[in-house]
Amino acid sequence: MDRQDDFNVSRRALLAGAAFAGVLGTVLATVPTAGQEEAMETGPAPDLASLPHEKVTLVAPPFVHPHQQVSAGGPRVVEFVMTIEEKELVIDEYGTTVHAMTFNGSVPGPLMVVHQDDYVELTLINPDSNMLQHNIDFHSSTGALGGGALTLINPGEQVKLRWRATRPGVFVYHCAPGGPMIPWHVVSGMNGAIMVLPRDGLKDGRGNPLRYDKVYYVGEQDFYVPRDEEGNFKTYESAGDGYDDMVKVMRTLTPSHVVFNGAVGALTGENAMTSKVGETVLIVHSQANRDTRPHLIGGHGDHVWQGGKFNNAPDVDLETWFIAGGSAGAALYTFLQPGIYAYVNHNLIEAVELGATAHFMVEGEWNDDLMVQVQAPTPIGG
Repeated sequence: MDRQDDFNVSRRALLAGAAFAGVLGTVLATVPTAGQEEAMETGPAPDLASLPHEKVTLVAPPFVHPHQQVSAGGPRVVEFVMTIEEKELVIDEYGTTVHAMTFNGSVPGPLMVVHQDDYVELTLINPDSNMLQHNIDFHSSTGALGGGALTLINPGEQVKLRWRATRPGVFVYHCAPGGPMIPWHVVSGMNGAIMVLPRDGLKDGRGNPLRYDKVYYVGEQDFYVPRDEEGNFKTYESAGDGYDDMVKVMRTLTPSHVVFNGAVGALTGENAMTSKVGETVLIVHSQANRDTRPHLIGGHGDHVWQGGKFNNAPDVDLETWFIAGGSAGAALYTFLQPGIYAYVNHNLIEAVELGATAHFMVEGEWNDDLMVQVQAPTPIGG
């Protein structure tokens, strides 16, 4: 049997293991497909032909595609295309690798931005070069397991899903192909976020407008890499080959790595996020699987939506904020001093030992009124 035969056998086995497991199969039996919708008693179909259609090209995090903070008109149909990519990913400075599952090739997947009451129209593509079934569950959508029951596709297939963004906020999306495949795909990197802005933009607790000069998207990812008898991280020929070992590590609930944007150091050094004194930055932070506690060392959360929902008044002046597993949050901060700011998960063990650290590099003039070194280090009594 040659390598191509091995590939085909592995693919068939993994597809069989993923097929409509558990609750997904039950829901699929009750959800109308594109060909069944006319037979269902549903509400009036929107006249989408009369709405503006906008094609948006997604960009890799931490960057975010161009968008308006305040909507210039009524609802639109916002069209996105995402391609699923199964790829080997180096996740630390020691060369540790995982067989990642990704939306558009990045961990996390791209941040999508729309406004409340816009229609999100996503074309999801699963190339024939992949081995696994995939789908997408939008926490921001309503019905059909967040769209997961309408988007399950095999390698070599694509699907188009449309849903209305009725709730403003930042929300997780992730792959959820059914049963034990769900956590495996999520902790292999297959998650991202969508931001649904209020049509009139962000507001503080008194209804005053809030704006940002820049937005960055930080996706926190927990990886579960198996070790060999000597404690070294193991490598595998394919994702399927490592599945059993990885599940054993997953069941310990103890990640081997907790990182931002796919790898240790992905947002530090030359990859640090940048700003200037006086600029206001919106930080969108998601964690599809575990609770986390972001903290900006040397700064604060001026306005923070810990639950990520923009209809709620933001908390103010936070030192550290909480994001529950399976959700996203957002924080606004205006930088007041230049220098390097560390942005961390303030479980400092995870930040320092497992990798959940990012940097902001901020340019500008130092303000002695906010901080000054009164005396340089000298011998005691000097």
